[in-house]
Amino acid sequence: MPPLSDLRSSDLRLSDEDRRALLIRARQAISGVCDLRFADLPAAAGRLAEPGGAFVTVQCKGRLRGCIGRTHSDNALADTVVQCAIGAAREDTRFRPLRREELAGLEIQISVLSEMQALTPDEIEVGIHGIVVTRGGSRGLLLPQVAAERNWSAARFLEEACRKAGLQPDAWGDAETKLFAFIADVFSEASLLRRRDSPLLSERHGPPEPPAGRFSDSSELLDYSSST
Repeated sequence: MPPLSDLRSSDLRLSDEDRRALLIRARQAISGVCDLRFADLPAAAGRLAEPGGAFVTVQCKGRLRGCIGRTHSDNALADTVVQCAIGAAREDTRFRPLRREELAGLEIQISVLSEMQALTPDEIEVGIHGIVVTRGGSRGLLLPQVAAERNWSAARFLEEACRKAGLQPDAWGDAETKLFAFIADVFSEASLLRRRDSPLLSERHGPPEPPAGRFSDSSELLDYSSST
């Protein structure tokens, strides 16, 4: 994989058709689990059959209803997205499980992640890189869009990631703290609707503001909530 400093989201090689297919799979999986059934999904092909990590966020009328992600997966990207969509809808312990009557107002956002690479603090590009700080058993993750939306400096971005990990804000400067970064292709049903005139599944509410990521356990199954 090329150095992270040379990568942009377009290097993750997702077409709009790939993005649309992932969003449809996520919605079908969520609809299925709300009906207590397994969705009948086609086999993944092309880019979607390659391994990949991702986050899936679900919001209902602008309010966060769950988010689960995997920073790394040996499964096909399409399968990772389905698993995370189900997890976001039903297994995020901060929220009650999603109900079928909420589906009409549901907005789904997906972040497809690159591989993690070790980076130094001065290499972080705000709005391009997502970051993970680790120290001992503590880890904290923030997605790339978080810093840009909040107009954070690189230093503030690092401090907030440390807070997510339960560390002191300046722990990123300690030799014992490790820093990793990644890029992400972030898209939602609303963002694709703005790019094309064709409808996608059903009426959507406005695009969500993606909240900040945090690790939930050592298995790298993640959830995230707003940093505010």
